[in-house]
Parts: sequence; C-alpha cells; structure tokens
Amino acid sequence: MSDLSVKLGVLRLGRVAGKCKYTLIDEKDVNLVQQYAVEPRVEVDKNGNGACIYAVAHDISRGHCSGKYLHELLWESHNGGIAPGWRVTHKNHVTVDNRLDNLELVKDNRQAQVPSQPDESSGSQTKNRENSLYWITIMQLTGDPLEVNYPHFSKWYDFNGDIVGPVDGSYVYYECHYAPCTRMEREIREFSICGRCQEVRYCGTSCQERDWPAHKRLCQKRGRQVRESSPDR
Repeated sequence: MSDLSVKLGVLRLGRVAGKCKYTLIDEKDVNLVQQYAVEPRVEVDKNGNGACIYAVAHDISRGHCSGKYLHELLWESHNGGIAPGWRVTHKNHVTVDNRLDNLELVKDNRQAQVPSQPDESSGSQTKNRENSLYWITIMQLTGDPLEVNYPHFSKWYDFNGDIVGPVDGSYVYYECHYAPCTRMEREIREFSICGRCQEVRYCGTSCQERDWPAHKRLCQKRGRQVRESSPDR
C-alpha cells in the first residue's frame, strides 16, 4: 500500500450485482464480526439514477431481522447517535469503504439516496481512482474461492429479515466485474458483457483488459461447459 501505517480490515460480503464484494473497515473494528454478520445490500434509486451497494450488519444473536447499515453502526459506535435530519455518507463515494476517516455526517437530503458517481471520462479521474486506498487494497486480493466455487451464490436479506431475491429486481443493475472498480450501471444493461462467457459485465474496455488475468480461468471453464453441454448438430 502507499501508506504502510494504515491498518485495515477487509471483510468479504458475498456475491452481489455480478461479482464478489468486500468492505474496508479500520483494524480496530474487526472484532465486530464476533457479534455481527456483514452482508451486501443493493439500493436502487427510485428516480431511475441507478444503484449502489452497501454493507449491512445483522446482530447474530437476533437474526436477520436486526439489519443496520454498517457505516451507521460504525459511526454511532465511535461518535454517538445520529440526530434526526442528518445522515452518514462516504466521502469518496465508495459505499463499501467504511473506514471512519471516510465517513462524514451531513444534512439529510433524500433526493440523493444513491450517491452520485464521479464522471470518469477523463484520464485524471481514472488515475485518482487507481490511487485510492480502496483500489490498492482490493488489487492485493488474489483468487476468490467464493467466486470460483460458488459463482451463482447470491442471497442476502433486507432490514426485516426477508430474503432479497431475483423476483424483486434488486440486483438487475451490474457493477463492473473488475474487483477494484465500484462503478455501477445507471441503466439496466448499460455495461458491455463478456463475449466469451456471457455472464460478467464491465464499465469499459480498460477494466475488462485488467480483469482478464483473473477472469480468464473461470471464463474459459464456463466456455468449455457451454460447448460440452450443447447438443450435436
């Protein structure tokens, strides 16, 4: 990492929006896994502005009916309760980067439930993203067994403890499959799909090329399975 003094915890959330997701927390907060199960949750903007992924913590002793946003839980544990009319947001717009230094308290404006994503049409935006702590951390993760062995696993819960599944359309929006990239589609099927496996999606050719060394093993395996299962003509 660029700053070796930074000590992080990296929690695997599970598979959502087309890929495995992780959340960053401060090392001092890692012990929360003893009390909470942390899972992903997709929030879709009702105004048609796309979606984003949050980490949700469920109290193990109370079951899945006790869900709470991880960023709110961490803020309250360090800074106290959140007053009415205020909410906790992520400074760098990466909603799974839940380090305390990345969280801030702002006036509540429900018109922007889904955080806006920076315009990455310029090279400077891409450079800034690749220099971010989140990007550098995720780049160091190699080979995810959840991705390889359970590629179709996707089950998580809402705050009422109900299973969120395909029927409610909550994860029809894909996130770029390149692990460090957190860009999500603003419209359904906005991103291009891998022409080989027809399963994963990318926000652009740059991310697709960079993800190929990791994706090619799974992609080639699925390609063979499709060919082997196809009937003879």
